[in-house]
Amino acid sequence: MKKVLLFGAAAMFLASCGSGVEGERVEANEAQEVQEVVEATTLAANTDESSIKWVGSDVAGKVHNGNINISEGSLDVKDGNLVGGSFTIDMNSIVNLDVENEEYNQKLVGHLKSPDFFSVDSFPTAQFEITSVEAYTGDDAFTHNITGNLTMKDITKSITFPAAVSMSEGAVMATTAPFVIDRSDWNVRFRSVTFFDPAELKDQAINNDIGLEIALAASK
Repeated sequence: MKKVLLFGAAAMFLASCGSGVEGERVEANEAQEVQEVVEATTLAANTDESSIKWVGSDVAGKVHNGNINISEGSLDVKDGNLVGGSFTIDMNSIVNLDVENEEYNQKLVGHLKSPDFFSVDSFPTAQFEITSVEAYTGDDAFTHNITGNLTMKDITKSITFPAAVSMSEGAVMATTAPFVIDRSDWNVRFRSVTFFDPAELKDQAINNDIGLEIALAASK
């Protein structure tokens, strides 16, 4: 059985730079057209082996982390190369892993699902769709740049991040570098200095930065 493992970097609310979390900041650009790949082999995602880890912080230094499930997806392989793919994120599946008090844990998760953040009643899923995979010319640790459209809250932006892609018979593994996006580009507004006066928010502000750490496994 041909197996594909795609390990990405991603964590909701993971902040970089000023918040002290490592990761390359990537720009959110206009969505790109997805090119049809002819004669590619499509491999279905194994959702039991796939997940997204998230980490987030506010300006006061409080940090939370957890997981979100990938509900479905696929990867496209042609001539021994990763050439495309997509996956769907179940926003209702978000969990927190660091808060031990069950009542507060559920309160936090409920807030993340609310209109303040991801409005999961209105937007129960998010999606990522690969638009191109190109050779990487920088650090030897990486082999490709992966570009794709990330859709959250019905807003689609194109992002690009480096990845190390390795191939063996019947298997592919791609590991991305840590990267960070700005949540305000997807209208995630709560206590964001993009939408509210920093002087009023003071130490109640929540960092705009979002980092992603994704593991996607797929097989024929």
